[in-house]
Amino acid sequence: MYSNASWSFSSRIRKVLRQHGAEFISAAVLLLMTLNFLVVISRKTLTNDEKYHIPAGYYHLVFGDFQLNPEHPPLVKMLAALPLGFIQPKAPPAGVDSNENVILLGHDAFQAFWDANPDRLQLISFWARVPMVVITIAFGVALFLYGRYLAGGKAGALAVALFSVEPTILAHGRIVQTDVPAAFAYLVFFFSLQRLIDGPDTRRIIELGLTTGIALVVKFSLLIILPVFAVALVVLGWRQHRAGIKLTNLALQTGLAAAALLLIVNLAYYFKRPPLLPANEQAIVQEWPEHANSAARAFQFGSKVVPSMYLFGFFVVTVHNEWGHYASLLGKHRRTGWWHYFPVAFALKTTIPFLLLSLSALIWAIWRLSYREKGLLLPLLAIALYTAVSMNSRINIGVRHFLPVFPSLFLLGGIFLGRLLEGKHQRLVKGLVVVLFCWMAIEAVRAFPDYIPYINQFAHSKPHWYYLSDSNVEWGDDTAALARYLQARGETKVRAAVLGGWMSRVRYGVEYVNPMVVDQPVEQTRYIAIGASYLNGSTVPLMRYQDGKPITEDKRHNFFALYRDREPEAIFGRSIYLFREFD
Repeated sequence: MYSNASWSFSSRIRKVLRQHGAEFISAAVLLLMTLNFLVVISRKTLTNDEKYHIPAGYYHLVFGDFQLNPEHPPLVKMLAALPLGFIQPKAPPAGVDSNENVILLGHDAFQAFWDANPDRLQLISFWARVPMVVITIAFGVALFLYGRYLAGGKAGALAVALFSVEPTILAHGRIVQTDVPAAFAYLVFFFSLQRLIDGPDTRRIIELGLTTGIALVVKFSLLIILPVFAVALVVLGWRQHRAGIKLTNLALQTGLAAAALLLIVNLAYYFKRPPLLPANEQAIVQEWPEHANSAARAFQFGSKVVPSMYLFGFFVVTVHNEWGHYASLLGKHRRTGWWHYFPVAFALKTTIPFLLLSLSALIWAIWRLSYREKGLLLPLLAIALYTAVSMNSRINIGVRHFLPVFPSLFLLGGIFLGRLLEGKHQRLVKGLVVVLFCWMAIEAVRAFPDYIPYINQFAHSKPHWYYLSDSNVEWGDDTAALARYLQARGETKVRAAVLGGWMSRVRYGVEYVNPMVVDQPVEQTRYIAIGASYLNGSTVPLMRYQDGKPITEDKRHNFFALYRDREPEAIFGRSIYLFREFD
């Protein structure tokens, strides 16, 4: 009897595994991914942008102050700040200086926040990142559900497997920043749209409105989905009208979708519509002097529908894009970017097997679309739309800004591999799939825990910072390792040009001496630390001589050229190079 019971139990287990094997595999993969994230966030310090996002999120959440860090909508920052309610960090009164750079409004408040919490910096940074890990794992779950919806559990599990070993996801899925959440929101929007197209009803129309609203308060670049949202409602209404649905019902459904969208946007700002601060109004006049009156009227009208700070945040993003951002690509420097920047960055920052798979899956999906396989249309549309917009961006500072394209590539890659595994020559295909995933896994292990500066083998003839710069190669999360190395050698000062250097002074007591000055003496220290992006030259600020004349662009790019061929004493996280100047 015991034997029969044991056999019955094991047979039930096998049956469950056969029926839900894809779900179990995806869950196991995401669990391993979670453990990886937790290990990395316990070892890595804050990135440069988290200095701003974490305090801003706390001031948004607790005090309802949305004046700080307006370039990013508040939702992701507020979610990151949720665990801080248990930590109760000190929060000095925040204020905005009218003389501040429009993009970094509240800079002094951010620094004051960290200065007030030096002993809890690591605690704050760890727990603020935990919600980001949760969001990334939820992203993986949504990817599986979308893949399963389109092509079955095998396709969903393969998409999740691709997602879990891609270094760009591993780099940014743990960071308090809007990039991975934006990719997640973009995926969910198109998933909701797919479900609505396949089975239109009022509930799914409201669901599309809610997912659109969430996307809009995650990242301003996702405003590109508004035309898709509007066209979808028009086409759906036309189809339903032809099917005999009354116009009053169509108007009600459209109104409910729009109301759901506006509800989410206003809720993210606590339904607050304060007038713009003098600093905000001054920024508008300074940046758009010829359109200042029109902008003021637009703000006055628009703030009746959405929060004024949402409108100002969009204005800040627009200004930033107009300014451009100092960047580098393949040894060249430019402030206004390149149309081909993101395709090249994608080709260098993703693993070679995933790059080859993505190209193959894209070609296959376009071919299958010609056979009216309509389920592939929206993933292809998502890729085409965001790629087109990205190629017109002047802010070329990281492949992370291209992340909303990734989930559709994971989806198409998973569906493509699933079809191959069900076709001819299965033994050969299985061997190729094993090689592909082993190669990607080896790359992920090789990069651990330094995922941010990862660049694939195509960039082999020169240092990685030659090909790309900024958050592609350095983002400040290795400053703790630098500080510990210096402390062990009795050093309390270091000349340093690194992103995130503020943390070493606040947390580790290592003072940074700024070496980026001209015509002025610089205090000498035994060591000089130079970040990869500064060796590249793109993040070196525009310095001026004492007579006010700016240095040339060539001098700025090559300010640290002397160190490019020197052997460093140590390298931290593949992103910070430490050189000994004297014994």
